[in-house]
Amino acid sequence: MPTNQQIHLDNRPTGEALASNFKLVASDTLPLQDGQVLVRHHFLSLDPYMRGRMNDSKSYALPQALGQVMGGGTAGEVVESQNPKFAVGDKVVGMGGWQEYSVVDANQPGALRKVDTTHVPLSAYLGAVGMPGVTAWYGLVKIIAPEAGQTMVVSAATGAVGSAFAALSKARGCRTVGIAGGPDKCKYAVDELGFDACIDYKLHADAASLSKAIAEACPNGIDGYFENVGGMVLDAVLPHMNAFGRIAVCGMIAGYNGAPLPLTYPALILTQRLKVQGFIVSEHMEIWPEALKELGTLVATGKLRARESIAQGLAAAPEAFLGLLKGKNFGKQLVKLV
Repeated sequence: MPTNQQIHLDNRPTGEALASNFKLVASDTLPLQDGQVLVRHHFLSLDPYMRGRMNDSKSYALPQALGQVMGGGTAGEVVESQNPKFAVGDKVVGMGGWQEYSVVDANQPGALRKVDTTHVPLSAYLGAVGMPGVTAWYGLVKIIAPEAGQTMVVSAATGAVGSAFAALSKARGCRTVGIAGGPDKCKYAVDELGFDACIDYKLHADAASLSKAIAEACPNGIDGYFENVGGMVLDAVLPHMNAFGRIAVCGMIAGYNGAPLPLTYPALILTQRLKVQGFIVSEHMEIWPEALKELGTLVATGKLRARESIAQGLAAAPEAFLGLLKGKNFGKQLVKLV
């Protein structure tokens, strides 16, 4: 059995997360028991939700345990199997964590899923055709429930979730506007992702200035908003929500370091009769097959061309993750391990 490199959460951050919160260790891989498979990870997914799990505080997920492998999505290949459902060479996705190998009890429902890489690359199953894509699908289809001709807006527009949101929204005949950071990201959003417009929030020092730009991009107001950021961005969006607008709250990355995120105009939720709903996509596994089918088709047909930022090697994971939290990534952030 191979030696396994792992990254553990060594200590919890106080305020901003640091590379020193993590520790690279080596361990022996235990021999397989009946029903288990050994997976060699090719790609590791880095996602904003991981920052919340680093804290020892009440949330929708248990805190990441200290001295244990950082949790996270992985895509790789079966290299040894003691389970008749999985053969050596099968491409699989699971929650193997920040390590090179994982031993998986493949009899546990949902622990490991075989994927077809004929038309969809393996890495896409951690992005557009994985959890981020399904997140975009659920927020749009089940919470916002768009109608053709309506205006949809998404923050963090060029990230893994925002990229999928654009393709799904345009497929439903909606005007789709993104909010992203920097001219390169906004150009990519319009030219490659199919957004009708993209607003560079970095050009605006406050919510009032950003709000004016949103008004220009959304002349008919906003019917559906997919929230990934919070803070100033949410304050800028709220005044433009149409009556009976819907807001799907997926993330609040502006507050991940523990700073409070006060809302300037909460009365707009009442006056505009808004629906504001937070959600965790792992609580809605029943919709995954339908969502993955649509997302896979969009990728295979070239209608969803999500970009990837790829860090090389397990040791690069902490710095890549910290960069993700600061918006340094361009598209889905991955770590390539093979």
